[in-house]
Amino acid sequence: MARIPYLDPARAPESVRRLLAPDRPQKIALLFGHAESNWPRLAELLLSILGEQALEPRLRELAILRIAALREARYEWDQHVAISGAAGVRAEQVEAIARGDLAAACFDPLERLVLEATTCFVREGALSAASVEALAARLSPRELVELLLACGVYEALAKLMNALALDPEAPGSRAFAEAVNRGAVAPRA
Repeated sequence: MARIPYLDPARAPESVRRLLAPDRPQKIALLFGHAESNWPRLAELLLSILGEQALEPRLRELAILRIAALREARYEWDQHVAISGAAGVRAEQVEAIARGDLAAACFDPLERLVLEATTCFVREGALSAASVEALAARLSPRELVELLLACGVYEALAKLMNALALDPEAPGSRAFAEAVNRGAVAPRA
């Protein structure tokens, strides 16, 4: 159970209500919406990471799932299992991440590199020069920075979710997951 009450949707600030829609997860907005000046901006950042990066969505989602697994962030895991499927992550890859098996045959060399770098980022708080060099050999500078930005934001989000004990919630619809990956989700007008 969440450690603070969720906002009542009918009484939530307009900036938070604009982020609510029937096909989207609600609890995250109704909990973090208490920070009514910050949450809408963070939600916009999250949506831009999910839908506007040059980084291949499949790689982003592998990193987010790894963070959720390492941080035992159940809400983040449940939501991103759905989003990752729409981004091309296979069920066997999700299962391997859940087991912590980053050497599984279902991952190609770039996917393994992303998962290993994400693990180092979470556990060490930084990447070695060798990790950055290996990633830079496979990703553009933009993609590399986007990967690390996604890792940093989702690492922080996992910590926030755990700190406030955000309750599990059914993932958004498949259409929502697909729209997120296309960059077609925005706050409602």
